[in-house]
Amino acid sequence: MSAEAEAVAHDTVEAAVRAQLAKAFGGVRGIIEAAVPTIAFTLSWITTEDLKTSLIISVSLSVVLLLVRIVQRSTPQFVINSLIGIAIGAFFASRTGDAKDYFLPGILWNAGYMVAMLLSIVTRWPVVGFLIGSVTGDPTAWHKDPGIVRLCTRLTWMLMLPCAVRVAVQGPVYLFGGGDEAVAALGFAKIVMGWPLQVAALGAMLWLLGRGRTPIKPPVAPA
Repeated sequence: MSAEAEAVAHDTVEAAVRAQLAKAFGGVRGIIEAAVPTIAFTLSWITTEDLKTSLIISVSLSVVLLLVRIVQRSTPQFVINSLIGIAIGAFFASRTGDAKDYFLPGILWNAGYMVAMLLSIVTRWPVVGFLIGSVTGDPTAWHKDPGIVRLCTRLTWMLMLPCAVRVAVQGPVYLFGGGDEAVAALGFAKIVMGWPLQVAALGAMLWLLGRGRTPIKPPVAPA
């Protein structure tokens, strides 16, 4: 569907953002595909304390999930995203020999997202606004309406919160934890604070979006 067609299909900002958010999440299957390799790595490390074996199991499961997607001819986007993250984590851990480093890229990724979204809020160009721009075909027109900017700012805060929570919890465990306990804690935190936390944030965003009907194109004032 073209941007023009989507703009016609969604006559309010809330409807447009809901549609775009739905595209960004992989549903229940996406949640499972993201969690399984991390669970496998964590359990394998706790059981064997063999980093190489744990990495092989984790990456292999991701590849299997990707192949299933390809065979079923369904979108592999979410598995590929997960596989890239796991591969980077595996590279870090294999280079240092410390299983904790498997989780470092995720912590850094969330920190980067958090800073980027916070900067977008401070500069009054909240990132959620660009979801509207992707629907209307004009990436910046939404910024002319103060009501839309306020709505997108609140939504961006909600989107940023899971990233901030992950960094606040996982960062100290990575920096100060040691041994199997730290790996287990990081694995548990990544699973619990991954998709479940993201879905909770999405639910809060959808609740806020359900309360309003902001026109996607503000009415033109009479001459």
